[in-house]
Amino acid sequence: MKIIGLTGGIGSGKSTIAKWFSENDIPVYDSDREAKKLMNEHPEVIQKLIDLFGEEAYQNGVYNNRFVASQVFKDKELLKKLNQIVHPAVFYHFRNWVGNQHSEFVVKEAAILFESGSFKDCDAIISVVADEIIRIKRVEERDGLESEQIRQRMKNQWTDEQRIELSDYVIYNNRGLEELKSEFSELYKKLLKRFHSS
Repeated sequence: MKIIGLTGGIGSGKSTIAKWFSENDIPVYDSDREAKKLMNEHPEVIQKLIDLFGEEAYQNGVYNNRFVASQVFKDKELLKKLNQIVHPAVFYHFRNWVGNQHSEFVVKEAAILFESGSFKDCDAIISVVADEIIRIKRVEERDGLESEQIRQRMKNQWTDEQRIELSDYVIYNNRGLEELKSEFSELYKKLLKRFHSS
């Protein structure tokens, strides 16, 4: 089973690319979504997060993302500790998930594919990149965040330049949906050719 890593900074458009892979019957593992599930359902993860952040990490039994985000985005050491709890749990969950798939390749979508080190397990890596101003505008419209909050989150992620250096394929997403779909189609054909019965 070949693993394609799919990454990109906040507002880059990687989730749109992931959706198109799914629509083409390619299994997609959404690392961010699965991490959130584990933070809400995995007893050991829950206990470790409470130990790290206190009881406020959960509200009525639900992971308090807003509170935790407000803590870690201004404290890199705390963010590192959070990742040390969540990343191993996601790693094992992903490994089990791959074992249940029946496709020539799967896509692992992860905002912090490089930062977490999980890029090392990938057979190829796709980075979706876009100009910072465009990304900020997208996230403002999508999440209702202030530009300063978005920039703060960007500081905790790799830059596009760093991602591009270690990527096999790069999709540029500055020109709108139609252009993006065209880029995806070309890349999808290349991947099918590369990994078909390889």
